[in-house]
Amino acid sequence: MDSYQFETIVSAPFDQNAYVVWRSDRTDALVVDPGFDTDSIDRFLARKGLTVAAILNTHGHADHIAGNRTMKLRHPSAPLVIGRGESQLLEDPKLNLSAGFGLNLTSPPADRLVDDGERIELAGFDLLVREIPGHSPGSVVYIADQLSPPLAIVGDVLFAGSVGRSDFPGGSSQTLYSGIRSKLFTLPDSTVVISGHGPVTTTGQEKLDNPYVGQGA
Repeated sequence: MDSYQFETIVSAPFDQNAYVVWRSDRTDALVVDPGFDTDSIDRFLARKGLTVAAILNTHGHADHIAGNRTMKLRHPSAPLVIGRGESQLLEDPKLNLSAGFGLNLTSPPADRLVDDGERIELAGFDLLVREIPGHSPGSVVYIADQLSPPLAIVGDVLFAGSVGRSDFPGGSSQTLYSGIRSKLFTLPDSTVVISGHGPVTTTGQEKLDNPYVGQGA
């Protein structure tokens, strides 16, 4: 088995999961979807002696980008990465849904835009990018498919026993379901799935019994 680790940092008020992901033999890490609790992220990084190699966004909804600005200020050399189809959400409070909560939240622009099928190498990870819209216009998942077991960082595309909401602007349940089946469920059953909310799961578990996209759906 390849040795990688991840830490989940849950942020109020949306119980959103941010992640620190790193290889056990390295001291640089990925920060994924930094939410409102950036202080806890930085305390964890300091405790483990980790530096930030990159800040990854799976999509541009407010709870997943709330910490982008602070993380970029604290770690200016770390590139901010997001899918090309989500880039406009970073700087538009209406599109990123923060305006509806009276927050008018914005993020710095991305340093790097990624596309479906692209591979990026960061912090010792070879990540395959897959675009799976339906929850948001251009959500991407980051898949470390060369590891054993593989790791899929999926944001709000797929959850343990559920899927992302599709009633937001640009949403489509059928597009979401199709993307999950064609771009996640083709991965090995052992693939570890870390989501934007809720517990860790695997592709095999979700294929078996997810009520929306599993065998019985």
